[in-house]
Amino acid sequence: MAIDTSIFRELQETAGADFVVELVDTFLQEGPRIIADLRAAWHEKSADRFRRAAHSLKSNGMTFGATDFAALARQLETGGLPDDIEPLDNLQRAFDAATAELKELAHG
Repeated sequence: MAIDTSIFRELQETAGADFVVELVDTFLQEGPRIIADLRAAWHEKSADRFRRAAHSLKSNGMTFGATDFAALARQLETGGLPDDIEPLDNLQRAFDAATAELKELAHG
């Protein structure tokens, strides 16, 4: 499971299910843009921009209970620019898995 459903359900209880649907939909739209920015920052060797993008992804992942995705983003945030693209590819795979589950959880 890419999403810790107990965290996701707690978010629904505290924020309201309808609002969580809006949050998920925003993340589904913005997440790919942030990942693209992360990749661009890596290619441009812009460490600060890279860190900010990784931080945003980590925070979003934690909010929704995408624990593996958030952990990978945290590693990128704190570890600086990786030597190769593999960690970004791993993050993309974790994002894809998390968003597939988020769509199902939010929209049934």
